Amino acid sequence: MRLIAAHEVRAAERIELGEDLLIHADNADVLPKLPEARFDLIYIDPPFNTGRPQRKRTLATVHDEEGGERVGFGGRRYRTRLLADMSFDDDRRQYLDFIVPRLEHARRLLAEHGTLYLHLDYREAHYCKLALDEIFGRECFLNEIVWAYDFGGKPKRRWPAKHDTILVYVRAAGRHHFDSEAVEREPYMAPGLVTPEKALRGKLPVDTWWHTIVPTNGSEKTGYPTQKPEGVVRRIVAASSRPGGWCLDFFAGSGTLGAVCAAQGRRFVLVDHHSSAIAIAARRLAAGRLEPRPEAAA
Repeated sequence: MRLIAAHEVRAAERIELGEDLLIHADNADVLPKLPEARFDLIYIDPPFNTGRPQRKRTLATVHDEEGGERVGFGGRRYRTRLLADMSFDDDRRQYLDFIVPRLEHARRLLAEHGTLYLHLDYREAHYCKLALDEIFGRECFLNEIVWAYDFGGKPKRRWPAKHDTILVYVRAAGRHHFDSEAVEREPYMAPGLVTPEKALRGKLPVDTWWHTIVPTNGSEKTGYPTQKPEGVVRRIVAASSRPGGWCLDFFAGSGTLGAVCAAQGRRFVLVDHHSSAIAIAARRLAAGRLEPRPEAAA
């Protein structure tokens, strides 16, 4: 694995794929320099509030072949509408201004058989789905995955929010790689309703995934506040990337995608601008196993 610093990114015309890469830089600087159409899989779990000023830009495009004044991917025509007709507070608008250019790069970087998994919570999912429909095309929407868990606070005046949403879009409709047989099976909820052979083998997961969060005292825990469990990411990598294929996470956090890729024989590029994330991911990946070394939790 090679570690690349921000000044190396700024000085480079292109970032070539050879070794696995851990890049300590702003992904806005990295993404334009990665090679086009090379990645089987892009998995990202972006933050909602970046804490950094972003350029204000209104995404306001709707597919309109007859009256559209803008031409987009594949010659599609669009007219201005999306944010102009919807009422968002300033934080929501800033978030879309922040994430949309990065999603546009994600589409460019995916191979024709490639797939994007965008991991969100319930507050951003519907806004981002509208944006992804514009960027990828509605025909390239594959799934809305619900990851359900049962930890954390439980308010008394509403149903507790105990799920994340993962939006799945493909680069080219019908041409994406998907290997359901490579995915770990799970127990039937009513094993008595199927044959003993089927019960023993288990069933393929559906679009609702029941999986625990990273346990506070588990060996997988790195101490990174938004770390996602390897079991969730492992299912994604197994289904939507090929052995030896390249996978990208440009909000890398604690490096979960890299750890899973290393264990499953995939190549990876991880990008994050936080020094703490890079330090944790570097220790975790250098350890050569899925769980971090003990000092990673410090």
